[in-house]
Amino acid sequence: MKINYQETPTDLLRRIDIHSQYGSQDIDKWMLEVIPLNKGVKILDVGCGSGKQCFSFYDRLNGKCEITGGDVSGPLLDKARQIKQEGNANINFMELDFNKRFPFEDNEFDLASCSFAIYYAEDIPFTISEMHRVLKPGGKLFTTGPMPENKQLFYDIIKDATKISIPPMPGSSRYSSQIYAAIEEIFSNVETHIFENPLTFPVVDPFIDYTRASLSEDRKLWTSLFNSKDEFEMLMDKITDAAQHHLRTEGNLIMTKVVGGFLAGK
Repeated sequence: MKINYQETPTDLLRRIDIHSQYGSQDIDKWMLEVIPLNKGVKILDVGCGSGKQCFSFYDRLNGKCEITGGDVSGPLLDKARQIKQEGNANINFMELDFNKRFPFEDNEFDLASCSFAIYYAEDIPFTISEMHRVLKPGGKLFTTGPMPENKQLFYDIIKDATKISIPPMPGSSRYSSQIYAAIEEIFSNVETHIFENPLTFPVVDPFIDYTRASLSEDRKLWTSLFNSKDEFEMLMDKITDAAQHHLRTEGNLIMTKVVGGFLAGK
């Protein structure tokens, strides 16, 4: 299944910032509790973006590790390299397209991670098999992605505003079903861990900022709702009205992020 999608670095980083400002839980802390990390580990972070997970792993291990982060987005890799230079972190960032054979030999890494990216792969079994191939025997795979219950308020308000069924998103519609099944087929001892993070918005503006960034980032997936800049702005006006009505009724806008973490062994 090919996803017609193009990541927008500015929108992605804005959403991450909103998670940090309005969420009550720390997903990086949760990941570090779930993933077995030991000093000397060799890590490949697939779809690393601006390096958030790479830096989290590096700090946790006090730099006593070897980390490679790969992504297809040049602007995000530039951001990662900038942060690396500012913090003097010894992390290798490189271009990596997870729809193609990885440029590594078999059995190279102790851990392969992929956070909020794998569901955009064109061929899920191929991408997962590549992560399996480059892992050492006994190595671990850790992926994260949205579960079907993820940010339900976001979809409810959009549906209230448009009266149109929401198109299936590649993450929440595929992660706990197709992607889990592919991991279970190739790996052994697959564990599921759940992370919940309620984002509480006391006013409408940050929720609208989040929605604007989400629809813009995934704009090629929302063609049933808008196709032009003018249509997008008209849609945002409708969503703002619906969000204001919900806020008046409920007192807060509480959007709960529900993330699944799949930990599997080779």
